[in-house]
Amino acid sequence: MTTLNGSDQVPLAQPVLAPLTRAAIFLVLTVKPEAESYATLRSFCGDLSGIIRAVEFRDIDAGLTCIASFGSNAWDRLFGNPRPAELHPFREFHAGNRHAPATPGDVLFHIRAQRMDICFELATQIMDRIGDAVSVADEVQGFRYFEDRDLIGFVDGTENPRGTLALESALVGEEDAPSAGGSYVMVQKYLHDMKAWNALSTEVQEGIIGRRKLTDIELEDGVKPTSAHSALTVIEENGKEVKILRDNMPFGQPGRGEFGTYFIGYCRTPRITEQMLENMVVGRPPGNYDRLLDFSRAVTGCLFFAPSATFLDDAADAEPLPAAIAAPLMAPDPPVAPAVPDASLGIGSLRGERNE
Repeated sequence: MTTLNGSDQVPLAQPVLAPLTRAAIFLVLTVKPEAESYATLRSFCGDLSGIIRAVEFRDIDAGLTCIASFGSNAWDRLFGNPRPAELHPFREFHAGNRHAPATPGDVLFHIRAQRMDICFELATQIMDRIGDAVSVADEVQGFRYFEDRDLIGFVDGTENPRGTLALESALVGEEDAPSAGGSYVMVQKYLHDMKAWNALSTEVQEGIIGRRKLTDIELEDGVKPTSAHSALTVIEENGKEVKILRDNMPFGQPGRGEFGTYFIGYCRTPRITEQMLENMVVGRPPGNYDRLLDFSRAVTGCLFFAPSATFLDDAADAEPLPAAIAAPLMAPDPPVAPAVPDASLGIGSLRGERNE
């Protein structure tokens, strides 16, 4: 396999497969339009691994990791070719009063550790280096909630792939050799209507999620509605279920009445995550949508590509495309759902998938 500098070696992946942690910071940035801003960020990529090691050394047991990912519109001006084969702007979905919007984002830093203070320190060091070259589009501090539950009370991450299956699900392979070891990353910030959700009985909540709330056991097929979150997010190709790797985190500010879930999914192709989202918003079939969205609304949406660590270490030697050539790509038109009755329960959130 060929890295940026042309040497033949197996690329080392970023820590996409690292264990889940108790704390995380999701930092989404846009790059300022000047060429100097892109040069600053490109140079920083080669130094990132050393900065992470320096902060990590302050508490090795904290399990600090950081994954850097880049959006479609910034890739060419940052790195040029090779370009990840399936990298494109976030696909919006809209049906009824349900909307998965696309929002600005050129760079994502997904910072994880067992302690928030060490996440905070790394985010501070990153912004000290590149703050003049970027603007902050969104910043969320996430935390684990009791027994790995979402704020709506259900366990999150039950069906995450493990071991070899996780590697096969999350990392690009020989199908796009120049991008091997990388991963496509989708993020969405969801806000929950907790009063409406908590007004439901446990039984109704379980039907919406497709799992038992206390035990986390999946409902039997004869009981689970076809609109359940855990049903709509199961994707099969050639008779085999295909998975993504999630590291969702609760977040919120009770004083402001803000309660949410930060969805982040890694996959070797964005097609799988996009199909899940389309099933949720538009429905499978159209109209049979995820009733969890009656309690939750997405307020952000971005697609990024996390190149291998080998790629990042060599990024300073990349040859970006000229600005005139690296013009922002137009996002594909969102699918238009057929006119169907909106069978909403009149209530909004994201969670509890079988594939999560």
